[in-house]
This record gives sequence, structure tokens and C-alpha cells, in this order.
Amino acid sequence: MREVISTGNELAAKAAVEAGARFFGGYPITPSSEVMHEASDLLPKVGGVAIQMEDEIGGISAALGASMAGVKSFTATSGPGISLKAEQIGLGFIAEIPLVIINVMRGGPSTGLPTRVSQADIGQAQYPTHGDYASITLCAGSLTECYTQTVRGFNLAETYMTPVFVLLDETIGHMHGKAELPDLEEVEASIVNRKRFDGDPKDYRPYDVPMNTPAVLNPMFEGYRYHVTGLHHGPTGFPTEDAEQCEFNIERLTGKINTVHLENNGLDDLPDYEEVLLDDAEVCIIAYGSIALGAFEAVHKLRAEGIKAGLFRPIMLWPSPINRLIELGEKFGDKIMVTELNMGQYSKEIERVIKRNDFTTLLKANGRPIAPAEMVAKVKEMM
Repeated sequence: MREVISTGNELAAKAAVEAGARFFGGYPITPSSEVMHEASDLLPKVGGVAIQMEDEIGGISAALGASMAGVKSFTATSGPGISLKAEQIGLGFIAEIPLVIINVMRGGPSTGLPTRVSQADIGQAQYPTHGDYASITLCAGSLTECYTQTVRGFNLAETYMTPVFVLLDETIGHMHGKAELPDLEEVEASIVNRKRFDGDPKDYRPYDVPMNTPAVLNPMFEGYRYHVTGLHHGPTGFPTEDAEQCEFNIERLTGKINTVHLENNGLDDLPDYEEVLLDDAEVCIIAYGSIALGAFEAVHKLRAEGIKAGLFRPIMLWPSPINRLIELGEKFGDKIMVTELNMGQYSKEIERVIKRNDFTTLLKANGRPIAPAEMVAKVKEMM
């Protein structure tokens, strides 16, 4: 275990490099700029490249191009930058190009609150662009997770051949403190690389894969020919309007994530959520990201006052931990409080899954955090 003193943004960049990323393309935007700054310092030391493009669109386009050439790549931005990158994110989904997108959330919409904390990009992370697809979104809840969930993001991107979001926010991105990181040897042993086709190039058909299975895209410039397009495509990537093929494409794009997640109760062998003192709890607080740090403290304050509270913290927001949310709904009923820094974006998912809307919410969308004392007071109103 390594102990370091750093910020969340710097740890995300460090994680990317140690997970094998060798290209960063982006554009500075508050409060994510330090990810790019750190990447520009670290990548050249390991033979990588960090480039500031003319804007956010250029940044993600360069990163996608590097990924198609077989280089693990990432970009970083905040909500307005995701809006600008939306079209190219869609290309990443349909062409199945692995990419990690770090979003350090701030208040919105539009320019919003550039220097204030928010969790208002949760819905955007689920559907960042038009069309049908499934998104993978991880949300760091500590300085350590700014590192570990970024490493996980690269492994998931390479496994499922898709863009993966890693969400930080202004508070955790700029928080400066101690983080405990896994040893580098442990990280290197966990690294996942995309599958490759090693047969005769004449037989290479990257998109000719079974239902719920990712494409197999060999790096460009290595003798394996295929076409890359944002249009619906057939086995070799060339455009098609065949109704049967197009239907299969969409079912596979969504199924390789949503269906696999449900059938396997997860996309990998790492936890999709954390639970704190839920076994004997009478009330359940649901919180994620930096706000969960305050919720953890609130749970212990409530326990000290004789109220058996517990915490459920989603780590993988999308796909959501449906099976466990259903169990929590059945166990706690209306004794659930969801707290988040938006107007209830994840609360809507919880309502959809547990099929009830009588739980309590504690929401704030003015750029300020929610104090543990506010959570304690809200829970007491429920009892």
C-alpha cells in the first residue's frame, strides 16, 4: 500500500498513467483542469503524449483517434465540456472505441457555477448523447477512489469496448489530503487490455460478434482492415441500413452492458456499492460521491444519539445496482433518505427501481455541500 498526499484530480491523472494510458487529449475547464496539467507532466515521462487541443471537441476527437490506433486514451472535462463532446461520445459508443472520460462536476446548466460543487451531471452521464446505448459510469467517493475507480474505468473500457465515465466533483477533485493507493505491482497485475484478433487478416470481421458481446477492434495500421463510421454498420464496419442488422446492433450495444450487468450482478469482480452499518439499521441513507463523506459522519452521529442509521453508497451509478436497490426498498420502505447535490437525478432512478416514491430526499443545487448536521436533522424528521 502506498500513502500519498495529493488532490483528487491529480490522483485521477496518476491512475490513468499507471493503468497504461499513454495519450490525453483535452482542453482546460474549471474544475477539471488539474487533470490535464498532471497528465501533461506525467505522460512524457513514460513515453506518452498529452495535448491541449483548440477546444473540447478537438480534445475528445484526438483521444478517440489515439484509441483506435491501440493506445489507451482519456480526456477530462466538466459538464459544459461533456455537452460539447456529446457527438464524439456517440461515435465512441456506436463504433465501440474504448475511452475514459473524467468529469469533474460543477453547477449547471450552461456556464452555471464553475467554482462550486454539484452532482448535476448524473443524468447526463447515463445519456450523454442521442440514441440507444448503455453507459458505464463510476463515481469516486474518496481521494483513494479517485485513483482506484479511474484504474477500474480503463479496465471496463477495454473489456466492453466503450467510453466509460469516471465522475469526480469540485469538492473531491480539489480536496487535498492523504490517500492510500494499491502498490504499483498490484495495479499492473489487474490491468485489462482489449481483445485482439490474431487470425488471417482476410477473415477479420470486428463487428461479427455474438449478442451481448463487444466488438474486437485491432489497432489500426497493423494490417487488419476495417471501416469506422458513426452510421449503423455490418460485420466489417461498412454502413448498412439492413433492418435486421440495425436492430441487432442496438440490442448488442445495450445488452453487452445492461444485460451482462444484470445476469452477472456486476460488470467485474469489484464492488458496485459500499454499505455501512446496514445490517441492523432502521433507516437507510443513500448518498454517493463527495456527499457520501458527510453521510458517513451523519450515520455515526445518529448512532450516537440512539438512531440506528446505515449508509448505502453506489459506486457504479450506471448501470445502477438494481438488485440491491430492490432489496433495500423492501427492507426499509419509506425509511430511506436520498441526499444528492442536484434536484433528484439519482432519486428518480431509485423511485423507478423500488417502485415507490414515499422515501425522503435531501437535495441542494446551489453549489454548496450538504452538512452532516442537515442530514441528521432530516433523518430525525422521518422517525
